[in-house]
Amino acid sequence: MTPETLRRPPVRQATTVRSDIAHTFDTFVRTIGAWWPVNPYSRGQDRVRDVVFERRVGGRVYETWDDGTQRDWGEILAWEPPSGFTMTWLVTPTATEVELSFKELGPALTRVAVEHRGWEKLSDEELRAACALPGGYSGGAHARGWAAILGRLAEACEGAE
Repeated sequence: MTPETLRRPPVRQATTVRSDIAHTFDTFVRTIGAWWPVNPYSRGQDRVRDVVFERRVGGRVYETWDDGTQRDWGEILAWEPPSGFTMTWLVTPTATEVELSFKELGPALTRVAVEHRGWEKLSDEELRAACALPGGYSGGAHARGWAAILGRLAEACEGAE
């Protein structure tokens, strides 16, 4: 490991969802456009009308705007429903990687964890500008952002059952 790698550890967040693993995973990938907080966590924000997961290795994850424009969020690198997936994350200035894991804790209880890694690829300037929230990577904005996103996922899962 280089000193740069040690200075830029992955962003990790997790939440517990009162929903079974299959429903939780399905809610994440099939209905992401309904619950994901596109404002501020997208490229088009108020223009976003849908977010699509092409559910396979090599598939795209992208947002569609009100005028039909599509903007990529990433490409699926690993696909293992309902236990998780890994994708590139193209919303940062230089591509990073996001891994979501889903672990059944009980019949209607699932732990969802995210690891957002690859920060060593970004310059210091890119790190400051790489998040929708103020503070960038070093100010903890990504950790706050992922916590908010996972909270919205939990609300979507628990509200649907």
